[in-house]
Amino acid sequence: MIETPRNSREKYDYDEKTNSFLLKKLLPAGMCFPYDFGFIPDSKGEDGDPLDALVISEFGTFPGCCVQCRLIGAIKAEQTENGNTIRNDRFLFVPEISMVYKKIRSITNLPHSFIGELVYFFINYNQQQGREYNVLSVMPSDRAKKLLKHNLA
Repeated sequence: MIETPRNSREKYDYDEKTNSFLLKKLLPAGMCFPYDFGFIPDSKGEDGDPLDALVISEFGTFPGCCVQCRLIGAIKAEQTENGNTIRNDRFLFVPEISMVYKKIRSITNLPHSFIGELVYFFINYNQQQGREYNVLSVMPSDRAKKLLKHNLA
């Protein structure tokens, strides 16, 4: 489920109580989401929110759009705010209908610099919010699937 479309400075969050998307925050000038960002329905992370999903594709969507995707990897990380540290992983997906990324089955198929840019985005994004984002590892699809199954159990 997409919450925030690619190239957006606005961060939206889905609110179950109102069944709508709320404008949560604005990113600083010059910063925007590199790809569609949302969540995995029927999941829950350590922060109490659904698990985060970044959808890597050549097209953008809109808040509320559900996209059928395949998992290609994950960024396993800890987030610290006000001395409180929790896990806040990011699962990386590619839409099944993607033409540009149709052969990508794992993040190991992507250039190392591409993954580095995604990691840098999340570190910087959290820093702007007054949080520390510590990347523990970047996982290929097989390990990400195990992590996802563990979080869904």
